[in-house]
Amino acid sequence: VPMAVLSSQEIDSGLLSLPGWAAGEGAIAKQYVLDGGFVGAVMFVNRVTGAAEAANHHPDIAITWNKVTVTLATHSEGGVTAKDMALAGRIDELAG
Repeated sequence: VPMAVLSSQEIDSGLLSLPGWAAGEGAIAKQYVLDGGFVGAVMFVNRVTGAAEAANHHPDIAITWNKVTVTLATHSEGGVTAKDMALAGRIDELAG
């Protein structure tokens, strides 16, 4: 089912309830700093993996020791959709 790409105004509005997330080139992204160094970062990524699989929506993830950068876009639609906003909220919940 195709999803509408959100306008920049819709993205900005959605990000108001997602502290730390920022809009970029056709995506939204956030860096998390985790307790427990690299192991804590990997454990967080493992939690994100389950949520991403459940949503059938898969973020780009970069790990740098205790920092995890998550980037969300709906590649099939060429931009940010409601699916990205929903998963961003779920990832925030997982980060605690």
